[in-house]
Amino acid sequence: MAAMLHGWTPEQTVELKARIRDWGSTLGFDQVGFAPVELGEAADRLMDWLAAGFHGEMHYMARHGVRRAKPDALVPGTLSVICVRLNYLPPDDDPRQILSDPQQAYVARYALGRDYHRLMRSRLQRLAARIEAEIGPFRYRACADSAPLMEVELARLAGLGWRGKHTLLLTRRGSWFFLGELLTDLPLPADGPVDAHCGTCEACLKACPTGAIVAPYRLDARRCISYLTIEHPGPIPEALRPLMGNRIYGCDDCQLCCPWNRYARPTREADFLPRQGLDCAALVELFAWSEADFVQRLAGSPIRRIGHERWLRNLAVALGNAPTSPAVVQALRQRLAHPSALVREHVKWALSRHLSAHEPPP
Repeated sequence: MAAMLHGWTPEQTVELKARIRDWGSTLGFDQVGFAPVELGEAADRLMDWLAAGFHGEMHYMARHGVRRAKPDALVPGTLSVICVRLNYLPPDDDPRQILSDPQQAYVARYALGRDYHRLMRSRLQRLAARIEAEIGPFRYRACADSAPLMEVELARLAGLGWRGKHTLLLTRRGSWFFLGELLTDLPLPADGPVDAHCGTCEACLKACPTGAIVAPYRLDARRCISYLTIEHPGPIPEALRPLMGNRIYGCDDCQLCCPWNRYARPTREADFLPRQGLDCAALVELFAWSEADFVQRLAGSPIRRIGHERWLRNLAVALGNAPTSPAVVQALRQRLAHPSALVREHVKWALSRHLSAHEPPP
């Protein structure tokens, strides 16, 4: 337990932290830091964001509320948080090429490979086991976007980077990485935040296709393409559909424009490499997948959790934004009688953008 460290000198604690960093590096993490359990004003900012309704239909955000800023409420006895980050950007990837081809499907780079949740938690468990081998048993919980925690704020306080104006964690090596945490009952001193280096740059605000970054450090999720294609369960607002382009799962525009991402390092993880050709797939091809195809081909992918219905909804919007062609029109017509009213609505909208004034509506 944490008592194992009682009586340790500050020098011994510093040495343990250094060894934990080394063990984390050996396990493949790109950075390890240490955060406190007190998040200061972050709780007030979270409550202001929720009060503005910016969380949309992510009701779980409001349900947990201020507890997200209290790791020791999530796991009683938590004294410190070990934070890690792991790069996911595929090597030799050219996202802009896909975005510039409206016949191709754009998938957020983090979702091209296997689901990261299990990999991150498994690796955090291995880190905890290595610590236990050194100091004996202690209480901990491994998290990777799997618990009500303010992960970016914890990572910031652990010195893993600063909060960019797009609200993501940002470093001098960019922002293409996953975050994970070990909540522990070990009294490990926090590392403290690093200086921010966004300066006067507002490239991410200007690049957002739907204007979801309403002010520096303030995101209205209801307009965010990542929210609309992943978290939002119902019809996508018609005014936003043309702005989504060919983005069918998530959006990376605020990262693609960030000057710091010019220095990003590609992932070393084979599990994060593209699968099923999702890095260069045609919209028409993906729209033809049956539900069985969707389930089988996306086994182990984070995309599978949205279900086939939302998958088709998102693709219908992208096909509505694609250049008119016989293949596109035919693909949409084949889904006109889909059992889902949600899918049918988006298919009809997409078809209406391709039909000439002389053709009857579907």
